Amino acid sequence: MLTEKRQEEILRLLESKGSVTVQELKEIFQTSESTIRRDLTMLHEKGALVKVFGGAVQAETSVTTKEEQVSLREEQNREEKIRIGRYAASLIEPGDFVYLDAGTTTGCMIPFLTEKDSAFVTNAVSHALLLAAKGFRVQLIGGQVKAATEAIVGNEAYVNLQKYNFTKGFFGANGVNRTAGFTTPDVDEALVKECAMRRSRNAYVLCDSRKFHQISPVSFGSFYEARIITDELPGESYKNERNLIVAE
Repeated sequence: MLTEKRQEEILRLLESKGSVTVQELKEIFQTSESTIRRDLTMLHEKGALVKVFGGAVQAETSVTTKEEQVSLREEQNREEKIRIGRYAASLIEPGDFVYLDAGTTTGCMIPFLTEKDSAFVTNAVSHALLLAAKGFRVQLIGGQVKAATEAIVGNEAYVNLQKYNFTKGFFGANGVNRTAGFTTPDVDEALVKECAMRRSRNAYVLCDSRKFHQISPVSFGSFYEARIITDELPGESYKNERNLIVAE
């Protein structure tokens, strides 16, 4: 197949799927990895797509390293976050041992939590205070406090999490993408999220639909490693994803 024709087909795949991996393009076009990577580089330089680790995403997907303060993020997509938080809270059952990740969307679960026969571990100081005030059993992990997200991160937090086995874990993300997975700007925070996700029997990522068009520098889980609770389908290409839940 001619280079131009192959690149046109790559862009058509991106239009329908939103993202592609090098491996799947190799299999589709029956060509070498170096050829595919060269195609992606050329298309990236033209602005037709955005190269990411292991593949590519549509050009309208933004790659960002910026992390806004919690006070600013709390007001963004507020209604959508509340709807997501309400649905996620309904999943808590008697006897659950829950990890609640730092973040404004996970925080929206707390007003709707009613199951007192459950216990929580969190890396968010604000979450711990709210849970305790509502009479829940809650453990705040130790470690370094990150001012921007009010999350506890670092090696001590990572080590502390390794002793737990959660029935359910609820996580926030700065970006969600089939190729890049779940992403966040900070490597220390990503390590804590990754560890807690591995320790969760059932993992859920809570994100409003705009997060599907964003990628942050550090991945903490693959797209299919958790069920995703969102406010609406981010596009037609996602309607058959079985791990995607639209909160009502």
